[in-house]
Amino acid sequence: MSFLLVAHSHLRWLILIAALVAILKFGWSWLRGGTFQRLDRILASSFSGLMDLQALLGLILLIWNGALGGFPMFRIEHVVTMIVAAVTAHLGVLWKNADDKKRFRNSMFIIIDTLIIVYIGVARLPGIRGW
Repeated sequence: MSFLLVAHSHLRWLILIAALVAILKFGWSWLRGGTFQRLDRILASSFSGLMDLQALLGLILLIWNGALGGFPMFRIEHVVTMIVAAVTAHLGVLWKNADDKKRFRNSMFIIIDTLIIVYIGVARLPGIRGW
């Protein structure tokens, strides 16, 4: 199962890259008055999809490691916080029919909020000093 831990650990960098690209694109389009197009939907979906994959890997690791070594409170706190982050990553769908400017703004802030929640979730792990 160590390969799952490695995948879970390295997937965070893809999530961070997807988040930064989406934040820059959404922020730029929000300020410039762009239209929400296919690329923007792909960026938002990629970010939320990667968050889902990360959550799935994390749940598998929790169940596997919990069966072997129990469920210490820091693992439960981490999992609950990260599930909240994964749900938050999907909130952009609430503005699917909004005007483009509002959709870009809200999508950008949803990703920023998700990253803040992820930071809090990672901070729950012992021995972690950030990324």
